[in-house]
Amino acid sequence: MKAIISHDVDHITVAEHLFRDLIVPKYMLRMHVELASNKITLREYILRWSDLFKNKWQNIDELITFNNINKVPSSFFIAVEKGVGLNYTNDLALLWIRQMLSRDAEMGIHGIAFDNQEDIDAEYKRFKTLSGLNHFGIRMHYVRNMEATYTMLSKAGYTYDSTEHAFKNPYKIGNMWEFPFQIMDGWVIENGKRWQSVNLQKAKETTLHLIDKAHRDNLNYLNIDFHDRYFSHAFKTWLDWYVWVIEYLRSQNIGFVNYAQAVNELNAFQQ
Repeated sequence: MKAIISHDVDHITVAEHLFRDLIVPKYMLRMHVELASNKITLREYILRWSDLFKNKWQNIDELITFNNINKVPSSFFIAVEKGVGLNYTNDLALLWIRQMLSRDAEMGIHGIAFDNQEDIDAEYKRFKTLSGLNHFGIRMHYVRNMEATYTMLSKAGYTYDSTEHAFKNPYKIGNMWEFPFQIMDGWVIENGKRWQSVNLQKAKETTLHLIDKAHRDNLNYLNIDFHDRYFSHAFKTWLDWYVWVIEYLRSQNIGFVNYAQAVNELNAFQQ
């Protein structure tokens, strides 16, 4: 089994949400609930206020640096459309697309359109134009989908998708590979809440159970989604969890590939 570690870019700045949605007040409510329930420390609470004033809600550069040092290929999903609390501009997206490509990160779309072929096609073409890439994949924001979504994504021209949450091996839909993913940071650490509800030890135990299930189900690829926003001491449980996951997988001799590398492996195997 190999591990594919991917990162969804949901936010870039605080300002992109001001007067547009309720993300900032929800964020403030969340950090007060987490402090009151002893899920975060006073230092984390102060650092979250600091991020607000710094207008910084992404940790892309820091995460790529960590991944590169630890020889973990980076796969990022970044958006080129707005929706469902995702509000950064294409100018900001392009800035980070260029940064990520210059540091050999693999790029895909964090998709918004999921129920209309015309909108899906337009999103695909916009990302292709902005990135200059001819082959790339997608994961839907909030993993939104309907039965026809995957066929429409394949028709649009995507090389791969990783929206389905299931313990399955990759499979083909038309010319597109579907990579079901198994572990997401929020589902482990929030555990059904809208805020952190478990400590690091419990998060590790849940993750080990999920990895064991992946082994039992004979998965060739273990897909893990970690949001760059949480690679920060302002979210210490999340940060420590991610570092632990990488160290644990390496200790189990589980290698790392990105989605593009996995697609090449699967295509070669089919030939």
